[in-house]
Amino acid sequence: MEFQDKEILRLIPQRAPFVMVDGFDMVDDKNAHSTLTIDRDNYFLLPDGTMSESGLVEHIAQTASALAGCIALRQGSALTPVGVIGEVRHFICHRRPNMGERVDTTVTFTLSFANVTLATGTCLIDEETVATMQFKIFIQ
Repeated sequence: MEFQDKEILRLIPQRAPFVMVDGFDMVDDKNAHSTLTIDRDNYFLLPDGTMSESGLVEHIAQTASALAGCIALRQGSALTPVGVIGEVRHFICHRRPNMGERVDTTVTFTLSFANVTLATGTCLIDEETVATMQFKIFIQ
């Protein structure tokens, strides 16, 4: 399932100015791909024209949220699930994205038990890895 721009709002609970995904493609029930083009209005844009590390974490988390939302839609739910990051592990930022660059992100749900999901996320610009992390989310 592919979603663009405003369609993504069906999948995630976040709203402007905190929407950090502008393209989304669910690969399967455990893997998803998203995009985000860093623009001038990005809430996490720093004075030097780069997006902060916390913006990358939020982008990865929203990609996971969109995947959970897509899974819920496939299962017939009319409501978007709300998730909370419980833990971030091994976050590595190789460099911050510059304004105008497009971040391509892959999120994989590695293990789910009850309402806890372990996941990994990788952000690329072109073919350069700019950030990776492992994280735990609690989905209500």
